[in-house]
Amino acid sequence: MMKCYFLKQTAFIVLPAALILFYGCGGLKQTEPEKQIQEPETVFIIPDGKTPEPPLSRTEADTDSAEEEPLVLFRPDSRYYYYMEAQLQRRRGNLDGAIAYIKKAIDNDPDSLYLEKELLSFYRRGNNHPEALSVLEKIIGKDPDNTEMLIIYGKLRQGMKQTEEAQKAYEKVLATDPTHEDVYLLLGGLYSDQGNLADAFRVYTQLTETFPEFYAGYFFLGKIHLKQGNLTRAETAFRKTLELSPELWEPRFELLNIYELQGRKKKVVRLYEEILEDDPDDLRAAMGLAYFYHKTGMRESAGKIFRELGERSLSNPEIIKKVVQTYIIPKKYEAAIAILSGMLKTAPENSDIHYASGISFEEMGHRDRAIPHFMKVEPNSAFYENAAVHISFLYQEQGKTEEAIRFLEGVIREVPDNSDFMLYLGSFYEETEAYGEAEEILRQGLEIDPENARLHFRMGVVYDKWGRKTDCIESMKEAIRIAPRDANALNYLGYTYADMGQELDRAEQLVKEALKHKPGDGYITDSLGWVYFRKGLYDKALIFLEKAVTLVPDDPIILEHLGDTHMKLGNKKKALEFYRHSLSKKDKDKEGIEKKIRELSGEIQ
Repeated sequence: MMKCYFLKQTAFIVLPAALILFYGCGGLKQTEPEKQIQEPETVFIIPDGKTPEPPLSRTEADTDSAEEEPLVLFRPDSRYYYYMEAQLQRRRGNLDGAIAYIKKAIDNDPDSLYLEKELLSFYRRGNNHPEALSVLEKIIGKDPDNTEMLIIYGKLRQGMKQTEEAQKAYEKVLATDPTHEDVYLLLGGLYSDQGNLADAFRVYTQLTETFPEFYAGYFFLGKIHLKQGNLTRAETAFRKTLELSPELWEPRFELLNIYELQGRKKKVVRLYEEILEDDPDDLRAAMGLAYFYHKTGMRESAGKIFRELGERSLSNPEIIKKVVQTYIIPKKYEAAIAILSGMLKTAPENSDIHYASGISFEEMGHRDRAIPHFMKVEPNSAFYENAAVHISFLYQEQGKTEEAIRFLEGVIREVPDNSDFMLYLGSFYEETEAYGEAEEILRQGLEIDPENARLHFRMGVVYDKWGRKTDCIESMKEAIRIAPRDANALNYLGYTYADMGQELDRAEQLVKEALKHKPGDGYITDSLGWVYFRKGLYDKALIFLEKAVTLVPDDPIILEHLGDTHMKLGNKKKALEFYRHSLSKKDKDKEGIEKKIRELSGEIQ
């Protein structure tokens, strides 16, 4: 593991994901909500419609007894008893208990598809995809043409990113029963996402043939024609969509795109006007028309709409959200900047507009133009914290770490109870090797938020760089206590143990746990290889280190680890090759690797 990787990786990158506070993308949905298996709500429902076992007779007792035995409906070892207990546990929110009881019911009646479906529903409630998949495969094995189960199987495989298996399931559903509208959409969407337009076209064509009055097939055929550059056919398909469902807005915007590509300016303006006549509050249409005016040189018409939007934005935050949704998230930054700049003329103090403008300029690489906008985000704005963090890291990217420190110190004076600002300031102190100041500000953060795992992690990193290994280990332990699934903290502690040659079994356990949460991570893979190196298991170390270098080819620490391992295995030429490669990638601390190269070069000669 290259520790400095995690310094950059852990808590400090603030990307436009902050814009998730705005609304997400809208549009025409390809899928309907997944239908869950309906569970019985009546206490005495009998699975499979079979006749229930007769209730046991009451225990004979002295008729003079004051107490009576309760009526027992089902034997405690029957499938009915276990089924009812499973439902009771499910209603109490105890899915593990429900699963345990339904399994016992299945043991009593292994041929019951109903009980298998109940078990499946429990696993799906708990998002336990592997177990749900196992149950589904058993059900489908017993009933291979059960389209309901095949659809669930396909959705499960799709959710697990196992696209090919999902496609096979959906194809089988349509071959068995071609009346499932939603399956056409699911399957066509999978093919489209893979760039397999031929199969997507086939599926959507089948949808229009099977359901000629259903608009969605024509819409997605239009999208394919558009991707293929066939604007005429795309226009025909979108017009057919609107003929079948005139209230839809998305086909209209697709037509606007086509008209713009064809240079039909009058058609563009007229269609925008039609949309706004139908709905004067359609923000997407207003912005689209204004930007069309702007880029076609009709600046006065554009400015009028921009100014109106700016005035409205002071009381309607949905306007900025629509800019983000329509232009910033799809990375149409030039359009976003044109719209936002126009709006600022009538709303110059709107913090949301300044924040969105800063994001747009930053993403375009114009850092100097982004900072002034972030600076104008007021402390009472929901985006103030994000704006402050953006400013500090933009300074850092420009090599102005001291300026970033002064800026954050000022922010903390204004907002003294925000532990996140202290976390970021601590990272900058750490970068300038001001470890005492870093420790102090992180301690202040922990006084505010003692259960903040990121603060404990950062403190551990500071102690590590400071040479205080024992304190580093204790801080990492605290981070893991609070966030036991934090792969970075698990890996950092495991690597620290390995690097110190201590607690190697514990180190192996920690790094393996980290890999569970971040499979395929090159730095954690390197850590595991380094643990095995420290254990003297050099052949095993080589396997993981070679895998790590394929994942992160130019990391100097991983390359040096490979050199050390080849050296232990007697592969001196290989070792020298990796040492030299490592040296070429190092920016500092070169003395150790240079010494290894000198000594090994002398031996080989």
